[in-house]
Amino acid sequence: MIEIERKFLVVSNEFINQAFRKKRIVQAYLNSNPERTVRVRIKGTQGFITVKGKSNASGTTRVEWEKEIPLEEAETLLNLCEKGIIDKIRYEIQSGNHVIEVDVFSGENEGLIIAEIELNSEHESFEKPAWLGDEVTSDERFYNSHLIKKPYKDW
Repeated sequence: MIEIERKFLVVSNEFINQAFRKKRIVQAYLNSNPERTVRVRIKGTQGFITVKGKSNASGTTRVEWEKEIPLEEAETLLNLCEKGIIDKIRYEIQSGNHVIEVDVFSGENEGLIIAEIELNSEHESFEKPAWLGDEVTSDERFYNSHLIKKPYKDW
């Protein structure tokens, strides 16, 4: 239930040819308060509801609880969410023993590409592909719950 994750900007499209999977993700928030976010997500043909706690000081670690729900329920819940939708294509790339997820945003966040990697500990090392740029883990502007309120196009 603890999520340990680091986020990076992406500096080239090289990752696309390395991806073993891609899916469209649409998500919105029932609650976007940084103390506890409640997210509804449709990933491909699956629905999910997720609760996340506040991140630690470095932005890498927080409590996360996620449960798959029927697609129809996720679609209904999206209608109850706060204003704003995140729409993105997620690419999954194997990098050593890890999977890096690269999100290519569209809509109000068009032009933003962020990579995330989940780790077993905050200081775990991992292979860093050449297309990973600056780390933005602790920069709240890159949190999806923030991108709904202040989209990338408005920066």
